[in-house]
Amino acid sequence: MFFTIEETLKAVDRGDIKGKQFVAVMNFEEWQKNKDSFEIGIDMDPDLAEIFLTKAEVNYDSLTGTFSIPDRNNPSADDKKFAFVLDEKGVIFIDNGDTALNIIKGVQQTKKWKMPSLERFLYDFLDYIVKDDLRLMEKYDSELDSMEHSIIEGDENLPSGRLNDIRNDIRYLQIHYEQLMDLAAEFEENENGFFDLDNLRYFRLFIDRAERLHEESMSLRDYTMQLRDLYKAHLDQKQNRIMTVLTVVTTIFMPLTLIVGWYGMNFRYMPELEWRWSYPVVIAASVVIVVVSLIFFKLKKWL
Repeated sequence: MFFTIEETLKAVDRGDIKGKQFVAVMNFEEWQKNKDSFEIGIDMDPDLAEIFLTKAEVNYDSLTGTFSIPDRNNPSADDKKFAFVLDEKGVIFIDNGDTALNIIKGVQQTKKWKMPSLERFLYDFLDYIVKDDLRLMEKYDSELDSMEHSIIEGDENLPSGRLNDIRNDIRYLQIHYEQLMDLAAEFEENENGFFDLDNLRYFRLFIDRAERLHEESMSLRDYTMQLRDLYKAHLDQKQNRIMTVLTVVTTIFMPLTLIVGWYGMNFRYMPELEWRWSYPVVIAASVVIVVVSLIFFKLKKWL
C-alpha cells in the first residue's frame, strides 16, 4: 500500500507518489521486485529473518533499519518484526505481517497535520508504538501495590511467579525503550541531510518521551526487587516465629522430661513410691513449672 503525506495520510496508487513525500508498505517479495524503481541507495538489503532489535543504520544515500516491537499484552513473547528504508522522498516499510500497516492506519485515523512532513509522520509512527505504555506502567504499578498490600497483611499465597513475570516484562520494555531512543537519536543526527533542520525537534520530543517511559520502567523494576525482598523478609519473620514457639515449648518440657525420667527409674528404696501424695505432688510441681515458665517468657516478651 502507498500513502502520500498530506494533511493526513492519503491512500494512493503507486503512480501518485511521484514528487510527494510518501509512505509505503510491502512484503519482502514485493520489495525485491520493486526496490530499484525507488532509486534508494542502500548498501545491503534488510533480512527479515535476522531482525533482533530496533535500530537504524546510515547508508551512503539512505537510512535503513529494523523494528522489533514487544507484544504489550505479553512482552516476553516473540516480538513483532519488520524493516524500513527511507530517504528524503519517503519511507518504505518491509513487513511480511501486518504490524507496520496497522501502525500506519492508526496514525492515519488519529492524526491530522497543519504542517505535514516526513519527520512529523516518523514522530507519530514512533509515538503510536508507545501510545498506551504509560497506561501499561500504571497497570503494573497497581498490581504491584496490591501485592505489597497482601505481603503487609500477611497473605501467604503471594503469586511470586507473577512477580517474576512482571519483572521480566518490564525488563523487555526497558530494553525496547533504549533501542527506540537510539533509533530516534540516529534520525536526529541527520547525517545524510534527509530531514529539515527545523523538524528535527520531533525526534527530540520522542526521545524525551521514551526517556520518561524508560525511567518509569526502571522505577517499576526496582519496585519488583523491593517486593521480592519484602516477601523474603516476611517468610523469614514467619519462620523465626515458628522457631521461637518450638524453642519455648521445648524449654518448658525439658524439666518435665527430667521429672518423668527421674521417677521412671523405679528404684526399690525411692521413698516417694510409698507416699500416698506422691502423684498429686508431681502433678502440682509440673503445673507450677509450666506456669512459671510461661510467665517468665511473657515477661521477656518471647511469647
